[in-house]
This record gives sequence, C-alpha cells and structure tokens, in this order.
Amino acid sequence: MAKVENRTLREIMTKDVATVTLKDNVYEVACKMRDWNVGVIPVVDEKDDVIGVITDRDIVIRGLAEKHEGSTATEVVMTRDIVLGQPSMTVDEAAKIMAQHQIRRLPVVENGKLVGIVALGDMAIRQVHHDEASDALQQISEPAPH
Repeated sequence: MAKVENRTLREIMTKDVATVTLKDNVYEVACKMRDWNVGVIPVVDEKDDVIGVITDRDIVIRGLAEKHEGSTATEVVMTRDIVLGQPSMTVDEAAKIMAQHQIRRLPVVENGKLVGIVALGDMAIRQVHHDEASDALQQISEPAPH
C-alpha cells in the first residue's frame, strides 16, 4: 500500500457505481438512488462515456420545484457541466479540485469511461489526507455567492 501522502484516487474510490442514461426518467433515477443508497448517479451515453451527473438536489431543485413529473427525462434535471477526476490523481489534488469547485463527489474516469467515484467522506473515513479533506469540506460548506 502506498504511503498516505502518495495515495491515488484509484486506491480510495468506490468502484461499483450505479449509472443511468438519457433514456431513464427522474422516477427511475430516484429509485436507483434509493436502492443504492446514494445521492448522486453519473449519467453515461451509449458509449458509456460520462456526460453528466444527477443528484438528489438536482431532482428537487430542477425537478420537483419546477413542477416536473417523475416521467421527466433525466437530461432535463441533470448537471452537464461536471468536473472529473483521473485514477492516477492524488487525494490531495482531488481535494483541492473539489474545494475549488465546491463539490462533494468526483466521478473518476479513464479514457472517458467511468471507473469509480470518490466522495469527500471517502477521504475522511479512510483517514487519507485528513487535513485536505477537512479544508475542502470547510470551503465546500461555505455559502455560494448569490
């Protein structure tokens, strides 16, 4: 096992990740979130390239609050402008990117294909770069300017 300072996302990421496609609707995404006990699901295209994510917050803000029904297409509520990580990226690099973009979860791709996802909690739970994870969480938790 690598020293803590040299840990990569490949070593700490969750590899078994649920995905949805543009053919799925919001109801199906919500059921998958419930079944997998997750708050974010990557959206992939027909080639399995990551094209976005859909979060529980997306469903509430862009779905329910906009009076969309469960049959609404995933693409209506998903987030397309996403930040992606690479498996070889260090935990420190990922924590800095997550803090900069105020995100709690980072899909990890290799050649455009999803290979895992890392959450800020993964960094803290596994006691990897605790200071960086704490700093990132503090920056992410700050209210965004309106």
